[in-house]
Amino acid sequence: MASNIHISTHPCLRAKLSKLRSKDANARETKDLVQEIALIVACEALASELQAVPSGTGETPLGYPYSTETIEPKLALVPILRSGLGMVDALQALLPFPVPVHHLGLFREPTTLQPVEYYNNLPYHRPTATSPSDPPPISPYPDIAIVLDPIIATGGTSVAAIQTLLEWGVKKVIVITILASEGGLQRAATEGGKDGEVEIWAGACDAEVDERGMIRPGMGDVGDRLFLTIGK
Repeated sequence: MASNIHISTHPCLRAKLSKLRSKDANARETKDLVQEIALIVACEALASELQAVPSGTGETPLGYPYSTETIEPKLALVPILRSGLGMVDALQALLPFPVPVHHLGLFREPTTLQPVEYYNNLPYHRPTATSPSDPPPISPYPDIAIVLDPIIATGGTSVAAIQTLLEWGVKKVIVITILASEGGLQRAATEGGKDGEVEIWAGACDAEVDERGMIRPGMGDVGDRLFLTIGK
């Protein structure tokens, strides 16, 4: 595996993933397990990618002063619709303060398995020759965009999201996923032209995808399982 691919070995995550893979897990159980696993992966990812910095002083209830800390750099969450929404609460619970949440809508064309973007609410796009505009007075770009997507199968959706965010103006993209295929991880990890631009953090990795582009054994379509749309 490439050096920017990180796969968790946490025993609790592996036990929870066994439950999440089961066809018997209902929508509520699926939602809870997705959030719990996302929280574990996010803890591991952000411990490596962020740093605590002094932010001032405070006072305890007993009147003792103490030094306060915050985190840097500037962050934004980018869930991939639909299933990435199931991971947002976990990241918001982990972070010490609210951060922007932007949404990218990507679906996989069933014949070619190529990603198709149908929604993008990134708040400001760099001007081009055909669409010039004045830049905002304060940069709207986070230093790090954290992509949330429970599954990386072929890797096409992750690649498209990474390209969009780097072109938008972020300095680094961290992808947090619950389960990935080996090929999908390798494909996503090669995106980005500079060392350190892209880091992939996964809960687990399965060896292959089937002819439909689904991870085998995998855990099915997480979006369908979360939103009770199986068989649509």
